[in-house]
Amino acid sequence: MSTDVQAAAGSVPAGGKTPESCVMVIFGASGDLTERKLIPALYNLASEQRLPERFAVIGYARSEMSHEAFRQKMGDAVSEFAGTGLKDEPVWKHFAANLHYVQGSYEEPEGYRRLREFLSKLDHGHASPPNAIFYLAMPPDLYAPVIQQIAGAGLVSKRSSQGSWPRIVIEKPFGHDLKTAQELNRQVHEIFDESQVYRIDHYLGKETVQNIMVFRFGNSLFEPVWNRNYIDYVEITAAETLGVGSRGGYYEKAGALRDMVANHLLQLLTLTAMEPPTAFDADSVREQKVQVLRSIHPLMPGEVAKRTVRGQYGAGEVGAECVLGYREEKNVARGSLSETYVALEFRIENWRWGGVPFYLRMGKRLGRSLTEIAVHLKRTPQALFARTPNDYVEPNVIAWRIQPNEGITVTFGAKRPGAQLHTAAVDMDFCYQTVFGVRLPAAYETLLLDAMRGDATLFTRRDEVEAQWRLITPIEEAWAKQEPPEFPNYAVGSEGPGAADELLARNGHKWRAIRDTFTGCDAAPKGKQT
Repeated sequence: MSTDVQAAAGSVPAGGKTPESCVMVIFGASGDLTERKLIPALYNLASEQRLPERFAVIGYARSEMSHEAFRQKMGDAVSEFAGTGLKDEPVWKHFAANLHYVQGSYEEPEGYRRLREFLSKLDHGHASPPNAIFYLAMPPDLYAPVIQQIAGAGLVSKRSSQGSWPRIVIEKPFGHDLKTAQELNRQVHEIFDESQVYRIDHYLGKETVQNIMVFRFGNSLFEPVWNRNYIDYVEITAAETLGVGSRGGYYEKAGALRDMVANHLLQLLTLTAMEPPTAFDADSVREQKVQVLRSIHPLMPGEVAKRTVRGQYGAGEVGAECVLGYREEKNVARGSLSETYVALEFRIENWRWGGVPFYLRMGKRLGRSLTEIAVHLKRTPQALFARTPNDYVEPNVIAWRIQPNEGITVTFGAKRPGAQLHTAAVDMDFCYQTVFGVRLPAAYETLLLDAMRGDATLFTRRDEVEAQWRLITPIEEAWAKQEPPEFPNYAVGSEGPGAADELLARNGHKWRAIRDTFTGCDAAPKGKQT
């Protein structure tokens, strides 16, 4: 393999398992994911001396491109999307020297033969074949042919006597429903063992998501109350101000439920509700997450009508800008019934969570971009604070801000200054950037490094994927048979359809207002008086 990208910066720092030397083959190297996320993440890892001693990237795509043209394109991508830009020219030169490109079809064997020959030349002079990570950064309908062609070209084998290994990284969606997810798993496992498969969900690479386990299991202040005796309800929100943009064709097939709930939000639910693992390793953590999913009963058609809400945004104004409704977006049918908003209620039927509703919502073109988990504790007896509305004490809330401005907020009651006993709800905030004063690694940096290390803790296991689809598929099937709402049914810049508020109100609950939530990371007032 060619020149070490670490040479300009020194040796790999101590702390954490150093990944073995490897080559990463990115299928779909001319696409947005490679430019916006993968190469910038790898460059930042190189800048921080986290890559293996011998490391190279081979981009593979249909487009004609030379090695030098690929390097130039990736350099532009790093400048725009790496966060830090090309902050270290010597590191970039060594990193770029290890970027290569192979052109070929995804369905035909000729390109894979060229890829095999190039891999052989790249590793010339070394006794063992290179460790290889195959990254599928392309539409999911190409997964099966690429996997088959990888195997047909002899690029995949079991760990050799010299110790080399193959791994495959797969982007969501992992299927379209339960049946297609099972079929994808079958196709993958014809070639790869489950231990070699890394299904990536970038939410799991975010610092706050990883901190959920530390917060819960590392602090005796919180874990004793983490159950149905003290927690009233949990809400998980992913709100976006953007519309579907250029993804109209994809959204017509997927919708918000498949796009976000079937993976990201259910993963956040499992981390919030899981039992303590025996160790922080891949099998222990993922087994507890699967147990949560298995404890949720799939909704029957009648329950789907009562416990789910779907919405679609209409045209309107955001500030001084006029924005299109979903049905006016590019590649969207004028009478489309695809949802851009979904809210639903799940119940986890186990000893810890029996009777506690978990509300999930995701929507586009809402009033604010925000992803958070809010755990609402039960109200204390109000006998001491029931004389006037000013004495009313709001229940405690623990909220994890996943994005933007990652952090944690604990809301609790306090006495307002003055001679009278009046209360206020105040926030105790923890902001990663403020407290630690360092750049937080992007999710893809964490996950790519873990894939190199062989640590699958933050990746999704086969049975997790199928357990998720066992919950989502009955909802999609019921929606297909039920009369749809009259779309569009919520305005751009709003909180979503009114029916979502009614979903919670039946149980005496309410959503946190998307536009009003804040943490200490935001430039916002510090207290909410009651």
